[in-house]
Amino acid sequence: MEQWLTFIQEVGFPIVVSFYLMHRVESKLESIHDVLVSLKT
Repeated sequence: MEQWLTFIQEVGFPIVVSFYLMHRVESKLESIHDVLVSLKT
């Protein structure tokens, strides 16, 4: 059981941070896309 807890602590935290950063980047990319589309017209 301790091995699973250690595994989740070591692997789980970077996964959560990665998903958080991907979510932030995704919103910024959508904003950039909207601006580029508006410039195109």
